[in-house]
Amino acid sequence: MTAADQRVQDYPFNRPEGLDLAPAYGAARTAPGMIRVQLPFGEPAWLATRYDDARFVLGDRRFSRAASVDRDEPRVQFHRGPGGILAMDPPDHTRLRVLVASAFTVRRVERLRPRVREIADGLVADMRVAGSPTDLVEAFALPLPVQVICELLGVPAEDRHLFRAWSDGLLSTAALTAEEFARNDQELSAYMAGLVAQRREEPADDLMSALIAARADDVERLTERELVELCIGVLVAGHETTATQIPNFAHVLLTRPDRLAELRADPDLVPAAVEELMRFVPLGATSAFARYATEDVQVGAVLVREGDPVLAAIGSANHDESRFPDAGQLRFDRESTAHLGFGHGAHHCLGAALARVELQEALRALLALPGLVEAGDPVWKTQMLVRGPRTLPVAWEEQ
Repeated sequence: MTAADQRVQDYPFNRPEGLDLAPAYGAARTAPGMIRVQLPFGEPAWLATRYDDARFVLGDRRFSRAASVDRDEPRVQFHRGPGGILAMDPPDHTRLRVLVASAFTVRRVERLRPRVREIADGLVADMRVAGSPTDLVEAFALPLPVQVICELLGVPAEDRHLFRAWSDGLLSTAALTAEEFARNDQELSAYMAGLVAQRREEPADDLMSALIAARADDVERLTERELVELCIGVLVAGHETTATQIPNFAHVLLTRPDRLAELRADPDLVPAAVEELMRFVPLGATSAFARYATEDVQVGAVLVREGDPVLAAIGSANHDESRFPDAGQLRFDRESTAHLGFGHGAHHCLGAALARVELQEALRALLALPGLVEAGDPVWKTQMLVRGPRTLPVAWEEQ
């Protein structure tokens, strides 16, 4: 099967309100091969909806992210998304990734767990003092990962209102004007460049100072622009998805009281619950970061021609019954946890270990709130690349 054999379907399928996976993905997984889709902007692309196809495309070096730079990449935004390390292939990608990777090893992240737990418990204590009900996003889900990544990177936590707005601009699918998009990008870059300059004058025990030192050791390894872009990438990616997944996970559990009761009865299930929730929750409103075939590649029943873009539908792949039996059910006893929630291959999420620790400690802290329930309907994010509550009112039993 080739592109000429396929009609092109409008994409994305998911609605921004809620966390359900659109039925169109199920239909696509039963198709003979990948389907062809047209996003609001950019050229048509293949869409890998089955687990095996998506994992193959994400992991095979014959599919290139760097090739997207010179192409009209499929996207939901008029403007091109963030570049930098996300638009690189090895060895350039490896050169930058290795500089940051040492800060996110499982061993190093586990040393951060007591601090993450302290922050999470402190936020829950503040919620109790302020009283029920409250907005879980503003009181807990956002400040937890923000404080963790700010401390790790070396960014003042009091500036969170600034980079939250900049981050929303980067991840927004709204029709920003060219001037608005450029201004957002320039403001964030200028802010980060200023922090880099401060750290260069006064180094600290943080990741930004370590990256500056790495550049000083070998100018060829990291340019000033790469340094600023890396810091921006760590800051935005280090808080946005976790801050979205915490209320997502809470909403899923609070609307499934039996699963919440299971965790309360056995808190040791929390790590398994995080893995299952990562699989179960389709975070993305769409599929992004197309991979371009650098030669003809057979993907399942489809021959992808050289130069064709392919998108991986992570949420759909994680609901593939051939890989995850009873995929539509939330189960904490699954034998396979090889989900694609953190990606796969060269661009596997650099901060996966940190995200796991934050999500585990977040759930453990929230389990300490007796009788936790939703106190109203969530207000959902719209026109964003990720789905989740912008506000999630919750209440608990006062003691």
